[in-house]
Amino acid sequence: MAKPDVRTLAAQVVHEVRGQGRSLGTALPTAEQHLGEGSSRALLRELCYGSLRYAPRLDAWLDLLLAQPLRRRDAPVGALLQVGLYELFFLRTPDYAVVSETVRAARGFKRPWAAKLVNAVLRNARRREGELAALAESEEVAHYAHPAWLIRRLRADWPRDWQRILDENNARAPMTLRVNAMRTTPEAYRERLAEAGLGAQPARYAADALVLDEPADVAQLPGFAAGEVSVQDAAAQLAAGLLDAQTGQHVLDACAAPGGKTAHILERARGEVDLTAVEVDAGRMRRVEDTLARLGLSARLATADLAQPEAWWDGRPFERVLLDAPCSATGVIRRHPDIKSLRREEDIEDLTRRQQALLDVAWSVLAPGGRLVYATCSILRTENALNIERFLRRRDDARELPIEAPWGQAESHGRQILPGEDGMDGFYYACLGKDGA
Repeated sequence: MAKPDVRTLAAQVVHEVRGQGRSLGTALPTAEQHLGEGSSRALLRELCYGSLRYAPRLDAWLDLLLAQPLRRRDAPVGALLQVGLYELFFLRTPDYAVVSETVRAARGFKRPWAAKLVNAVLRNARRREGELAALAESEEVAHYAHPAWLIRRLRADWPRDWQRILDENNARAPMTLRVNAMRTTPEAYRERLAEAGLGAQPARYAADALVLDEPADVAQLPGFAAGEVSVQDAAAQLAAGLLDAQTGQHVLDACAAPGGKTAHILERARGEVDLTAVEVDAGRMRRVEDTLARLGLSARLATADLAQPEAWWDGRPFERVLLDAPCSATGVIRRHPDIKSLRREEDIEDLTRRQQALLDVAWSVLAPGGRLVYATCSILRTENALNIERFLRRRDDARELPIEAPWGQAESHGRQILPGEDGMDGFYYACLGKDGA
């Protein structure tokens, strides 16, 4: 049986994300199973990530190049055209190879006209390269390769930083490691990386973090399978330090998947905390299980809706609660470019309501005198500082605990890291203390 064509698979992934609402993290691994290790898989990832990263620009280009829009049922052909345009203008593949290979892929679409259309559009695109470049300069959505609603929101929230944020969202994120403090030190592990031919630098603010000079497959990382190191952005690694869980404390990780913060809390406390991790999605909870198993850590895992504490809580209050709330993920677009296609402006209000509801539940299980850390990977103020402001207005027993830190920037409540600051993802943190004995 012939191996599936890389460009066909890439178009399928792009269509599943943009046309069917699947996440890239779900669609891409399924496609990768059809390919062996090596250059074909690397090209597939590049075509998928790149086509989704620049999807708003590619949409604008196709509007110019197509005499009439494709019908909804022909969206897979549109996805292939986007993949072809991305490869033509962003990769070093020779033009003739891009055109011939993309046309060949189109012949498998069971649409007799598709190959002819793909051939004409790609050849026309190269001839009209100057027009396409001018469009990418003059039209805001095409230039910044972001949906109009998000550009508008970011401009309003960050009038001095919005352009830099958009540029950082289109950049490639570094690969950052979290060294397991129970097994080794960043200094010692950096030496092991060097012996394996991998360069790395200490992260500026996350004590357990090393930033690789170049991304690497986890199979290349010394001791990864044995639990000596994990992959986690430096901004996400700040959560465990803010939580500051102490030996013997009862700790809740309220929205735990994929388990990186759960594991880091346990690593910092040498496993000597009583930690409960709650996650509503069974598939994502399996990732938490796998992470803890690889690292040799243990916690009470509850696959349940946090909003229904009767399903997972035994009534004993927690001294520490980490609420890494479901959010728009607008701070991690550089790692997850599918967010540009999947997120809608109307989602934000629903997410904000959900965050408020989860804050109320997390607060209800927090012991008097306890600490709650609220975190998101959003850069929208309505999900972050304004959310904390709303919460504090409603809660007489809540007070903000100031975050004295050199990273990010102080907000009216909490601190915000913008994408790319000190190499980190966009993240927000606020710390709250519960009054009472």
